[in-house]
Amino acid sequence: MPAVVTDTCTAALIARFLKARGVDRVFALCGGHIMPIWMRLNAEGIRIVDVRDERAAVYMAHAYGELSGRIGVALVTAGPGVTNAMTGIANAHAARAPLMVLSGTPPRQQENRGALQDMVHTAFVQPLTRYARTVREPDLVLQELDEALARAFGEGGEPGPVFLDFPVDTQRAEPSPVMHSVMASEFFAPRATAQLFPDPAVVGRAVELLWAARRPLVITGRGARDAAGPLVELLDRLGALYLDTGESRGLVTEDHPAVVAAMRGSVMGEADVIVTVGRRLDFQLAYGSPAVFGNAKFIRIANAPSELRDNRRAAVELFASPAAALRSILAAAPEGPGAVDRDWATDVRNKHMARAEKLAYSMSNAEPGSDGLMHPNRLLAALRAAIPANAVVVADGGDFLSFARVGLPATTALDPGPLGCIGIGTPFGIAAALACPERTVVVATGDGAFGFNAMEIDTAARHKVPLLIVVANNGSWAIEVRDQLESHGKVVGTRLQFADHAAMARAFGLHGERVERAEDLESAIARALAALAQGKAALLDVVVTPEAASSDAKSGLAWVPDLQALGAWDTAEREWRT
Repeated sequence: MPAVVTDTCTAALIARFLKARGVDRVFALCGGHIMPIWMRLNAEGIRIVDVRDERAAVYMAHAYGELSGRIGVALVTAGPGVTNAMTGIANAHAARAPLMVLSGTPPRQQENRGALQDMVHTAFVQPLTRYARTVREPDLVLQELDEALARAFGEGGEPGPVFLDFPVDTQRAEPSPVMHSVMASEFFAPRATAQLFPDPAVVGRAVELLWAARRPLVITGRGARDAAGPLVELLDRLGALYLDTGESRGLVTEDHPAVVAAMRGSVMGEADVIVTVGRRLDFQLAYGSPAVFGNAKFIRIANAPSELRDNRRAAVELFASPAAALRSILAAAPEGPGAVDRDWATDVRNKHMARAEKLAYSMSNAEPGSDGLMHPNRLLAALRAAIPANAVVVADGGDFLSFARVGLPATTALDPGPLGCIGIGTPFGIAAALACPERTVVVATGDGAFGFNAMEIDTAARHKVPLLIVVANNGSWAIEVRDQLESHGKVVGTRLQFADHAAMARAFGLHGERVERAEDLESAIARALAALAQGKAALLDVVVTPEAASSDAKSGLAWVPDLQALGAWDTAEREWRT
């Protein structure tokens, strides 16, 4: 095995492959079993964003891929590096997010002999990935990278995370001359995203059902993200109403006349035709239950099986790339308008607008708690007024996420996703600021969620990443500790301890301020945004009352944001079934 890492070794091939496929950053935490790859990434000019925890590296790669349109890549070392990364891999798995995780293993001659960090990583990550392989043969490295990348983007199945690891001696080994001289160029060539085109006969059935619908409703998910143009054209021509979900937030602007998010619960029950575009009927949409959707007929459009036929089969199922399917529907549709009940659509939209205006007013005027501390809605209202319309918003937390999802709109938004993986806020925000350097990035997080990856503010400082982190600090962890002690018969004082997150931020060189009064929010946010303009990260530690509870928390549906207007649908479903 060569003692040095050469520019023709396997690790060099890995780095050149990634660069050829558009990878400009890799999120990583250093370790001995990945050093050859690390060194060659640096030699190829791929920026390494070194983090404080492997879980955060995977979160960052996830968000960077989502916002850049390229594959997000995380590099983690063997053993605990991989096990630390597994929560991030699981989160990408649940979110169906393309992601590549690379790692290393001990040299081949030491396998299964008790070497340091000698573990079968693929056995751990197999259930969480679309492809997982240990690559031992140098001449197969490019083939495996190419296959993994295709699988990550859903070629042959669902999109999602993939995993490859390489023994450290394989990384240093020299592939055969034929690999360098002939085959390498084939694997380095860029690949266009595959498009699936719909069956014209199925398109015809979709058009027939849609143009006869009186109360059509379109609901989108992550699969619709590249279909904004034809989606808006369909809404305009048909007159259908529209609901987004966390996966597609901002795809259609709030001022579009089809948007009726504030009427989510009632419009789902009133619609006679439901069109899902790249969206699963999971817990956030009540699994498509008739207890919520009644006797509505479904049209489902997706290029991923789980977004096409999970839980409830449709009257029309279009297995195609969503953008291609929507364009085909528009091309086959009649010239005139459909049969939409315009009075119904106008009434629902007007009610949505009234509720939205009422929400905006109530947020700005939310009363403090009996403790005198501000309501979290006052914080969100101030943020809403101050940040640019095109800001990237990352919402994180338990109950605070419910407040933020409703009260802080965005044209581009990220959140914990269907796994409910709180703690993504700061890592997602760092990646978002790197992927979208021309836009303001705001992380709105609860204090508990912030604590999961709080040390990543060090990453933001070291890499000079300008983002605004706003922590809604209600001392919730102090409450939980007190309750646990009381349950054991040990009563402690009721005084809450609000950790000083701003002081922590200042210790790492960030702009940090503690805000305790609502009247100080406007100026504090302005100073924080000014710090961002100077290329510096900022953190606002905003003390809010622990007495505030979102509608999700009151109904027992915290972390299930899309059900907030549906109430206890599970009870309704049981009644419907009996």
